[in-house]
Amino acid sequence: MDISLQNNILELVAKGADLASVTDRLCREVEVRLPDVRSMILRVDLAGRLHPVAGPSLPERYLEAVDGMMIGPKVGSCGAAAYHGEPVASIDIETDPNWAKYLDLTRPLELHACWSNPITNARGEVTGVVSFYYRVPRGPTPMERRIIQVCLHLCAIAIEQDIWRAKHVRRAQLDGLTGLPNRSAFTTSLSDLDCSEPGAWGLILVDLDNLKIVNDTFGHAAGDALIIHAARRLSEAAAPDRAYRLGGDEFAVLVQSPAALADPAEAARMLLDALAQPIEDGERNVVPRATAGGALIGESETAEQVRLNADLALYHAKETARGSFVRYVPGIATRMARRLDAIHAVERALAENRLLPYYQPLFDLKTGEILGFEALCRMRTEDRIVSAAEFFEATTDGKVAGAITARMLERVAADLRHWCDLGIAPPHVGMNFSSSDFHGARLREMIPETLARYGVPLHHLVLEITETVYLGQGDTVVADTLRWFRAQGLLVALDDFGTGYASLTHLLTMPVDFIKIDKSFTDQLLQNSASRAIVEGVLHIAQELDMRVIAEGVETELQAERLRSIGCAYGQGHLFSPAVGMERATEILRAAKIPPLSPTRGAAGTASDTALLH
Repeated sequence: MDISLQNNILELVAKGADLASVTDRLCREVEVRLPDVRSMILRVDLAGRLHPVAGPSLPERYLEAVDGMMIGPKVGSCGAAAYHGEPVASIDIETDPNWAKYLDLTRPLELHACWSNPITNARGEVTGVVSFYYRVPRGPTPMERRIIQVCLHLCAIAIEQDIWRAKHVRRAQLDGLTGLPNRSAFTTSLSDLDCSEPGAWGLILVDLDNLKIVNDTFGHAAGDALIIHAARRLSEAAAPDRAYRLGGDEFAVLVQSPAALADPAEAARMLLDALAQPIEDGERNVVPRATAGGALIGESETAEQVRLNADLALYHAKETARGSFVRYVPGIATRMARRLDAIHAVERALAENRLLPYYQPLFDLKTGEILGFEALCRMRTEDRIVSAAEFFEATTDGKVAGAITARMLERVAADLRHWCDLGIAPPHVGMNFSSSDFHGARLREMIPETLARYGVPLHHLVLEITETVYLGQGDTVVADTLRWFRAQGLLVALDDFGTGYASLTHLLTMPVDFIKIDKSFTDQLLQNSASRAIVEGVLHIAQELDMRVIAEGVETELQAERLRSIGCAYGQGHLFSPAVGMERATEILRAAKIPPLSPTRGAAGTASDTALLH
């Protein structure tokens, strides 16, 4: 019986019959052999949609209702079988959660059970589904199991022939470089999704961060290899969800699996981790870097709104958390608008020369002698001086952050030159640098060139960085740059210690000369024994590692006394002086006795160095 079924269908295929004719005949042959079965055969297109190609015993309205449905874990038996790539038996449609949204389709037809099997090609990809419907709640019989194997084999052949005939259509929905569904397929998939259930599906958009660098450094062949590897890894890591290439360095993942919907951030992390594995290509070793943003379908939202929300989240991630994932939440657009306002305000201030350094002195806690300054960025407005905290969001833009650094360095160098000419220059002025400063690849040129232009010796600048900058990049760029500067005689300070990736063990490998204890520890020093223990631990380790410790945020004499009692020699805070303008800083220097402040590792900051300024 199975042989005659197979021969009848293969004869049609051999004669070149189209897919609809072949599958219609197959369904009718099956139903002659299995009178209790209503059969249906569906194609799954590249966008993940279901298309009935045969179902002679099912009414046209049912076939039309199914046509265009996106496959998914709860899209009847057919959609679930295609989504999981495994047979799905709904023994009782009425109680099966896969059918909960489709009972209005099955009840009028008195369809009470369904057994669906995925059709796969030679590469294991799901290309279609064969479904047997039953009029009573039940599962498949042994005979039906034998016949379904014949059906799957014949359907696979017929579909492959149909695909061969329609290669031009297939190309229209496939990305030529990666083989992933393209933007056209993605748009089609979105338009066919059910938007009635909040949280039922979502999008994760992924952009490669270093495609341009790879193209510029190694050539476009290496860039293409990066895209191909990224596509393969995304597709594998996203399964059973579907990945798309939208063009250039842009990818999308249509999220439908329960695990990914339950924790989109974890799903995105897995995608980014999969991408982050090095690609060994001959002599090159390229590490793909990517950023992701995502959104789930919300109440009364359209598919297009979800796409826009995911776009907003991706943009926000690229501007503020590059290399990680940001999920869309209401209000993110407002925060982005606030950030853009801050960027525009800083750009205007730069153009009008209203960004300037304010200097907060560092003091010896025992003698009260001034030891140097930290240069803090301020913005002058019509009626006040604005602290950096008020325009911090602007510094998340790499271009703006770089412009702020260049302007601050220029002003600090000019002020140092002025103090040199007056014979009152401090041994050191610290200045904070961001991660974008290090990854712009200009810092090694910019600092020496700027200081040399003003005739200021290099070692009178202290590079201040935070733990987040040092440890948050996942590479050695910052550490290598700091080591290079220290070899040139500059000193390095680790700012806000304890607020980033705080770990005392990190001090063993950090190329720094000063550790600046964050204000939060100083604030709790009198009330919290844990804060005191941490500060004492840092002091002990710093002494062993030949580093100096500076306590930030010293506000009261009681705090200063406690710091002195546990061996902290240096402090910074309003007890001594707030950050002041250049004129007031000059007055402080005129009145100050300025000893050298320097670790013992080298000559930087010694009296002879200070004499170079005079």
